[in-house]
Amino acid sequence: MTHAPTIAELAGIPGRPESDDVETERRRRKVAVIGGYRILSRFGLDEGISGHITARDPERPDTFWTAPFGRHFSRVTPDELLHVDSDGTILSGDGPLNRAAFVIHSKIHEARPDVVGAVHAHGLQGKAFSSLHRLLSPITQDACAFYEDHSIYDEYHGVALDEEEGLRIAAALGPNKAVVLTNHGHLTVGTSVESAVWWYVSMERSMQAELAARAAGDPVALQHDVATQTYEAVGTEKVGWFAYSTIIQKIAAEEPDIFG
Repeated sequence: MTHAPTIAELAGIPGRPESDDVETERRRRKVAVIGGYRILSRFGLDEGISGHITARDPERPDTFWTAPFGRHFSRVTPDELLHVDSDGTILSGDGPLNRAAFVIHSKIHEARPDVVGAVHAHGLQGKAFSSLHRLLSPITQDACAFYEDHSIYDEYHGVALDEEEGLRIAAALGPNKAVVLTNHGHLTVGTSVESAVWWYVSMERSMQAELAARAAGDPVALQHDVATQTYEAVGTEKVGWFAYSTIIQKIAAEEPDIFG
């Protein structure tokens, strides 16, 4: 029995390649992390020591990979990534572990077995929007990727350094792909590292669009049925992965040694 094609299939969005070989999949995820850091840097989303990307390990799902604390987004390589367990112990790799990265991401990976990648940075637009304590409105096609698929963590307890804060953020995220961290920024997750990275960039730009629209006047939101249909076209994990795969091409062409 054939199924009706999805909107993504009708649009010609390809599926993500997968491998049953653990080493191949681990390498792929680590390279995706490196690509993600570089994408954030190219979009101006690196800010000092703030921000982190994690990838769940395919063999040991209670562990994850992330960059050493203080390594610039545009310079970290796959072989430099830290392998970290759920207690914050560095299993491999040299360099310090970002405590905030561990506190937030470890609890998200623990609460959401479906999450492979998680991304948080301190983008200008995300920080500004988060101070409004509101959800994104479906006023643009791109914003519809987050329609009824993001939430708010409506608290701020200072820099995330204790595990209770990680638990609160994970609870606020719930089953969604993103959470607005009020007075802080936003965080995104995905069933691939690639989609998590793209959702972060897309949410940052959607926040920028809404801030501009509200500064200019009173933007009109799309109706629920239209926003829902648009979500099915632009908000699926397949679309997130594919969007990443297009913007990484330029970086890979310029730095081929990093990506193999």
